[in-house]
Amino acid sequence: MDRIRIVGGNQLKGAIPISGAKNAALPLMIASLLTDDTLTLDNVPHLADVEQLIRILGNHGVDYSVNGRRESQGDGYSRTIHFTARNIVNSTAPYELVSKMRASFWVIGPLLARTGEARVSLPGGCAIGTRPVDLFIDGLKALGAEIEIDNGYVVARAPKGLAGGRYAFPKVSVGATHVLMMAASLAKGDTVLENAAREPEIVNLADCLNAMGARISGAGTHTITIEGVAALSGARHRVIPDRIETGTYAMAVAMTGGDVMLEGARPDLLENALDVISRAGAEIQPTNEGIRVTRNGAGIAPVEVTTEPFPGFPTDLQAQLMGLMTMAKGRSRITETIFENRFMHVQELARLGADISLSGQTAIVEGVSKLKGAPVMATDLRASVSLVIAGLAADGETTVNRVYHLDRGFERLEEKLSRCGAAIERISG
Repeated sequence: MDRIRIVGGNQLKGAIPISGAKNAALPLMIASLLTDDTLTLDNVPHLADVEQLIRILGNHGVDYSVNGRRESQGDGYSRTIHFTARNIVNSTAPYELVSKMRASFWVIGPLLARTGEARVSLPGGCAIGTRPVDLFIDGLKALGAEIEIDNGYVVARAPKGLAGGRYAFPKVSVGATHVLMMAASLAKGDTVLENAAREPEIVNLADCLNAMGARISGAGTHTITIEGVAALSGARHRVIPDRIETGTYAMAVAMTGGDVMLEGARPDLLENALDVISRAGAEIQPTNEGIRVTRNGAGIAPVEVTTEPFPGFPTDLQAQLMGLMTMAKGRSRITETIFENRFMHVQELARLGADISLSGQTAIVEGVSKLKGAPVMATDLRASVSLVIAGLAADGETTVNRVYHLDRGFERLEEKLSRCGAAIERISG
């Protein structure tokens, strides 16, 4: 099993190309189920989760082809993929596929809208909370679906097609907003989604669906209106740059010091997080090329943060911020409000010498002057990269085990960091 070896102490200097966002690419890929024409997606990252979803879509009859590297970029960080779901051959998403990645459950919306039926296993994925599917089920019922749970599968039927309706989310859900927006695009009549998620990935999907012929307005606000259409066509659409990857590398620079240009990053996608990183002591400078992050000389300042839905501080950057705060000059408080089990990295950071205590959903981090390298174990995608951030500044050698978690969401992380001077390498076997 692969692991990553880091020798800490090097500043980061250079440029890091920001990949397409995993959290945007996955729903865009799933949207290919809504049309029998070809959907072409540019800037698709090469990640384990993307490859897994390609296999899941293939189970439903989606063909795909890959166009290699962008002409303007020779490093192979981006791909153009063409998806064609001319015929849906199977409306069942089996447990052995869905259990490996939670987002694959989202196929339920397009399958139901396109074929009138879907049988999708209850999902798996990272063990960072229960994340129930009740919002998906209730929302689809509001569009006229008949749904039952049968032996671990959600069985949804709409033999006469879905009908427009109104659904108010009892709490903000990015995944359920994705699914209902896709399903409502082919429903008969108008649908209004209230208390909808506002994340940039929602807007990216709405823009793609509109390019396919959907009629969606209000994406990026709390109220989204969808006027159903009879059919969608093919389109070409670009995946937005990954705001979580952007924030992660910005925190790595803040942790180690140095000067790095995050190429292609968009500051409008993570303004709150950039403000927090700035308060921690880094200089953030948006440019035409992306975002320049520097920290030279000044120490790391403690911060207090509560995770919130967009445009608040993202839960997907909480672990990375905790890694950064382990060496802040003072006490930091980080409160997690989105997922109930997202502090599993605390124990591993403590192995490096971090001083962290938990009080309910709040982590109190007492900054230390020095971390010391040690073997650590990744517990989930974002937790794993927090260990990398800490290891970059720790004295001596840190080995991160179970890095398959990293490969789910970070494209060539060790290569990008090593190009900027980090002593980091992947060890196979």
